[in-house]
Amino acid sequence: MTVAPVQSTPRNDNFFLPDFCGLPAVFAVVVLSELFAFILTLSHSVQGVALWDTLALTSLFMQWAGLTGAAVLCASRRALARLGDVAAALVSYGLLLLVILLLSELAWWFIIDPGLLGGSGGHRSFVLRNMAIGAIVSALALRYFYVSHQSRRRLVAESEARLAALQARIRPHFLFNSMNTIASLTHSDPVRAEAAIEDLADLFRASLGDGRRLIPLAEELALTRRYLQMEALRLGERLQLEWQVDDLPQDAAIPPLTLQPLVENAIYHGIEQRAEGGTVSVGGRLQGEVLTLTVTNPCAMRAHERNGNRIAVDNIRQRLFFHFGREAGLEAVAEAGVYQVQLRLPYRRVE
Repeated sequence: MTVAPVQSTPRNDNFFLPDFCGLPAVFAVVVLSELFAFILTLSHSVQGVALWDTLALTSLFMQWAGLTGAAVLCASRRALARLGDVAAALVSYGLLLLVILLLSELAWWFIIDPGLLGGSGGHRSFVLRNMAIGAIVSALALRYFYVSHQSRRRLVAESEARLAALQARIRPHFLFNSMNTIASLTHSDPVRAEAAIEDLADLFRASLGDGRRLIPLAEELALTRRYLQMEALRLGERLQLEWQVDDLPQDAAIPPLTLQPLVENAIYHGIEQRAEGGTVSVGGRLQGEVLTLTVTNPCAMRAHERNGNRIAVDNIRQRLFFHFGREAGLEAVAEAGVYQVQLRLPYRRVE
């Protein structure tokens, strides 16, 4: 099985022109060129065979101009990216007009029948007409690219701000519960309280990391284990743990603070509500390229419906969607006194 690695941080391209070396951009150029060819052909007062001849020649010229312009922008993209947006737009505009001028000259002398496309005005009329059309189309295209780029940048900024807000909502609750654990040990067992403070420092340092990056599953599991060590100091034998993670790919990419809040909820809404405590199970499996993780705990008296639990589950669901889109999901099921949260995400490696 081949697994594509994932970058630890999202790719951010600050240049407004698309990559014309890529297949999607080339395909778009071909389609738009043909569309303009149809429009220009229908604007001529010709019918029958002449209409199809005009369409063929116009399509040939439009495709030639479109693909050549795309090739020029592809070759010069790195140099254009070093300029500011305004300078890059002006230079790109000039390059496209130069391409149209050169191709119009070549078309007039070597390819196109002047009687079909040149009109009664001859060579000068043909070139000026093509330059005018090219100037309008190029200006509209560059404006569209710039507006689309700005829109994408705003969406990315809003998404990152929303992700930061989601990450921030986890931290106070996590810190509050951890400090309660330490406070309960301060007088009864100072040595264990000191160890818990060291664990808390490591955990909180991890929680302050960049929520936009993805971390290996091994790192998230280690963080979750440290948190459970702290809770075990407070709950003692009431808390039983069951790990079934040995067969999971430790290099799988996962957002930070994904499992830990679910385990925290399992303790707060399940174990703490029962005098006899219970078992929290963490497991999962890899099927093909889909990684499934589960957290299971006993639930007491509809504890799974408490507001705090829904907030944490919705929070993680939204963060999964930010990183993986519709490829990832989260389902929570409560039945027969057992509450289980199941995470589903694509298997990608973190380099």
